[in-house]
Amino acid sequence: MNKVSLEHKAAAREPATVGAVLTIDLGAVRENYRRLSAKLGTTRCAGVVKADGYGLGAVPVANALMAEGCDTFFVAHVGEGIVLRDAIGPKPTIYVLNGIPPGAERDAIGSSLRAVINSLDQLMAWSKAARHAGSKLPAAVQVDSGMSRLGMALSEVMALAADSQAFSDIEVALVMSHLACADEPAHAANEAQRVEFDRLRAMLPPAPASLANSSGIFLGSAFHHQLGRPGAALYGINPTPGHENPMLPVVRLQAKVIQTRTVAAGAGIGYGHTAVANDVTALATISLGYADGWRRRAAASAYFDGVRLPFIGRVSMDSIILDISDLPEGRLRPGDMVEMIGPSQTLDEVAGFSGTIAYEVLTSLGHRFHRRYIGGA
Repeated sequence: MNKVSLEHKAAAREPATVGAVLTIDLGAVRENYRRLSAKLGTTRCAGVVKADGYGLGAVPVANALMAEGCDTFFVAHVGEGIVLRDAIGPKPTIYVLNGIPPGAERDAIGSSLRAVINSLDQLMAWSKAARHAGSKLPAAVQVDSGMSRLGMALSEVMALAADSQAFSDIEVALVMSHLACADEPAHAANEAQRVEFDRLRAMLPPAPASLANSSGIFLGSAFHHQLGRPGAALYGINPTPGHENPMLPVVRLQAKVIQTRTVAAGAGIGYGHTAVANDVTALATISLGYADGWRRRAAASAYFDGVRLPFIGRVSMDSIILDISDLPEGRLRPGDMVEMIGPSQTLDEVAGFSGTIAYEVLTSLGHRFHRRYIGGA
């Protein structure tokens, strides 16, 4: 790509050329990591950066976490791991949560990625790859302690325990599982999974253990083992629903005003005229829509000068109409930015308005935004 093309591509994401700005506070990510590490005490703290760092950029997030001493990362796919390895260098450990799919073993080994082995088939494939490589390959073994999603069932673990050669080609660097109900501290499944995890890992070769996800870290030291694996909490999502968020907010989303107008009583507003003005109403159209990952039926609002500006009518592909009647006339103008996620409306609140969870809101945020990173390493 020539210099002109590169400059043209860069210009397409400049604040003046886009409809919205997503600010990502890497300083807050680092502080959240410090808080989680403090909660874990002597237990090491990893960083989950799958889904491109929950949509915020795996590489800048990983670099920020490395500045805090994080040396272990988790991604979901081999491709994610390859990109991350190229960016952060050879030293950090990178685990692939979904395991290594058939045919990707050479690529995984070439990028020094560690398999998370979820089944006997994955174990056999990774063992075969190790023999071809001529050396033992490190891996994590995941057991299913009660979520029924990924990991080896009791019967598989028992079969491995009875086979003295099962891990002859594999270095078991970690034994792990995942909690299904950690965000509900009183749920009986948490303790049941902890007990089952400890039972299953006792059948496997001695290795550091990892069970606690973001919410699991707050269940107490019995769940901490040797490695915590926070993801959502690093990005400001509340790991303790129903209680004050112990994490700092990481993202702020602002959308640009395209046009303002005043309509008469009875005017239909938006697709399908699902809204009709009851009186003379001041409106603003902003440059954000479902093509940017904002859910079409999200019953949220925007904010300007601390004033709530309700959505009115349907969310469109590239725009949303706001009722700005509570603002002084002329206060909001084309080019001004309204807050969609930020101090006035948190990520978790937006998720509630959208009938979903903050994870989905965060990972759905699109790539048409100007992304502004602050507080990095």
